[in-house]
Amino acid sequence: MRVAILSRNPNLYSTRRLKEAGEARGHQVDIIDTLHCYMDITRSRPAVRYHGEELPKYDAVIPRIGASITFYGTAVVRQFEMMGAFCVNESVAISRSRDKLRSLQLLSRKDVGLPRTGFANRPDNIKDLIKNVGGAPLVIKLLEGTQGIGVVLAETNKAAESIIEAFMGLKANILVQEFIKEAGGADIRCFVVGDKVVAAMKRQGAEGEFRSNLHRGGSAKLIRLTKEERATAVKAAKVMGLNVCGVDILQSANGPVVMEVNSSPGLEGIESATNKDVADLIFQFIEAKAKPFNTRTRGKG
Repeated sequence: MRVAILSRNPNLYSTRRLKEAGEARGHQVDIIDTLHCYMDITRSRPAVRYHGEELPKYDAVIPRIGASITFYGTAVVRQFEMMGAFCVNESVAISRSRDKLRSLQLLSRKDVGLPRTGFANRPDNIKDLIKNVGGAPLVIKLLEGTQGIGVVLAETNKAAESIIEAFMGLKANILVQEFIKEAGGADIRCFVVGDKVVAAMKRQGAEGEFRSNLHRGGSAKLIRLTKEERATAVKAAKVMGLNVCGVDILQSANGPVVMEVNSSPGLEGIESATNKDVADLIFQFIEAKAKPFNTRTRGKG
């Protein structure tokens, strides 16, 4: 098969591993810089051009779309979908996953375990907003934040009010969530491919840090999931419409709760912690599913 990886940087670990895995399985794998693609939108013959030439037909596309280029990146993915390429994650699903509020609303509707979450616009709702999620300590998140940036732990109700007022004063969109104290600054990253969890690791935040992101100095180790944790991760991926994703779960007193579903999860941390060839598993999935115009969300915009 001919496969395209949409990535801004060919030297990133995840991009390199995917290319190596695909070529090891006998496929032609091209790395294409998403922002250098431009679209020829014409009747009955959509095309993607790159460095002055029309790109060939690809059997499959692996989108590695960074959060900062979601709008343009998903437009490029959508163009490949229109050309008949099998996109590992579809444009609609990527857009859903990047909207934290919409993601939580979709997961809530399908009865997926979540931390209690509030969202408001007017400052006169702040006290009730805090009360409604169980009071301090609580977590305040910027909707546009990634990799733990824009996530603040408020230890008291007064501190929470001040932080929320400050964010609202900047006209920033925020979520207010209950703090899952029993998680102890740790979470579980479940790597889902197709309809199963192929690898999982427990991430522990650095000392004094409640965020467990590896980018923020956290550590990771292999973990054996419970049946409920595995089912929660698979269900969350299905609700979002993602074939390949990282589902971040907290272990709460009420069972597993989903914090985030990441449509472009990194491979380095999960492969190092679990010693599993996740890149190869992704290509096995592509080989089983790649058919022209095989998209679940076609026609839904």
